[in-house]
Amino acid sequence: MILLFPGQGSQKPGMAKDLVEAFPEAKDVFQRADAALGAPLSTLCFDGPAEELTLTHNAQPALLAHGAAVWAVVKDKLAGRIKGAAGHSLGEFSAYHAAGALGLEDALKLVRRRGELMYETGLAVPGAMAAILGEMTRTIEEVCTEASAKGVVVPANYNSLEQIVISGEVAAVEEAMALAKAAGAKRALRLPVSGAFHSPLMAPAANGLAEALEAARWRDPGVAVWSNVTAEAVGDAATAKRLLHQQLTSAVRWVEVVRNMAASFPGTTFVEMGPGSVLSGLVKRLAPGCTTMTCGTVQEVEALLAL
Repeated sequence: MILLFPGQGSQKPGMAKDLVEAFPEAKDVFQRADAALGAPLSTLCFDGPAEELTLTHNAQPALLAHGAAVWAVVKDKLAGRIKGAAGHSLGEFSAYHAAGALGLEDALKLVRRRGELMYETGLAVPGAMAAILGEMTRTIEEVCTEASAKGVVVPANYNSLEQIVISGEVAAVEEAMALAKAAGAKRALRLPVSGAFHSPLMAPAANGLAEALEAARWRDPGVAVWSNVTAEAVGDAATAKRLLHQQLTSAVRWVEVVRNMAASFPGTTFVEMGPGSVLSGLVKRLAPGCTTMTCGTVQEVEALLAL
């Protein structure tokens, strides 16, 4: 099995509530999360409001806590079966926690700080992100290069062959959206985010993130974690920290991540740990020879353990 952990956008009020009510291990994770952050993260996850939960500095620890809670419930029974892990953007931090590289409290404090830095940078340096859907007659790199006449814009997430997210200054992103439509894209949609994530506009947050990464206590991961930046397996803490720092301003190469994992473990089962099924849907398109499962609710946990 390979564990996958989702990124921002998968959070929703009610997340993990049934897990906490059913499993002592999940309850313990959220109690520790509230204590580590000095704030009622559990209440925000279970009851919302959605507007507050969606804020970057809340969504990131919320998603990590949900993934950690699921992992705490199933890890003893899956021991020895896990071949590797990966996560999309924020989810990569969750993957390192599951791989044993980061303790729960350190991971939560780290992603809370990461979220704060990204949110603050988004306010200070306004930017935008947009999803480009469908095949085009031009590459996304060509589109962004031409649109850069209006400002900074770069590919931010290579989610699938027909779903790429761009990020940068507002005028440049809007220009790239228009160019993408002219090149045959089915849709170009602005995303409801607070900044131009995974672009050079996040550079002001880099020093703060470096400090937070160094402040956390790290161990080498017990299983390989595939990097968003290189799409290659990482097996040591020093490389993990370096690449997580680069990830702030680099594209998420999810297409290559999934295909490289599938090539390393043909026919493996990908298990998405946390709310939703976004990553499972992408895996089905990118690695059709592999099986996918979601594991974010009591019912899904029971189905996984029944195997």
